[in-house]
Amino acid sequence: MNEFLKTLTHGRRLQGAVKDLTLEELEEVLVKLRNIIETRKLKEEEKQKQEAEKLAKIAEIQKQLLDAGISYEDLTAANVPPLSKRAGQKRPVKYSITDEEGETHNWTGIGRMPKVFSEALASGKTLEDLSV
Repeated sequence: MNEFLKTLTHGRRLQGAVKDLTLEELEEVLVKLRNIIETRKLKEEEKQKQEAEKLAKIAEIQKQLLDAGISYEDLTAANVPPLSKRAGQKRPVKYSITDEEGETHNWTGIGRMPKVFSEALASGKTLEDLSV
């Protein structure tokens, strides 16, 4: 716990720390602390409300599963494909070139152009010549 918190949470330390403040300054501190407390209470209430809504949704889904005759184990055992169509798919290759060593280089046309393709373009070839 840092020194400020030790002072703030200990009665005598706090009293010693604020002994030089005027009554008006102490009132200002009190107002600011009340505002902080109210804000914290509102945030906590909102968090509890969201948690209650989440639990209600979970209970509703569980009821729907029971009504449908489906258990949680059925859901985890089912091999359902992922919702995203693009998951795990690579972009198709648009351009291909074979260098002097016989190695084939592929490029999707997205991102930085590989050096092999830049050199081929510099030597007079076009991207249409390299397209797959």
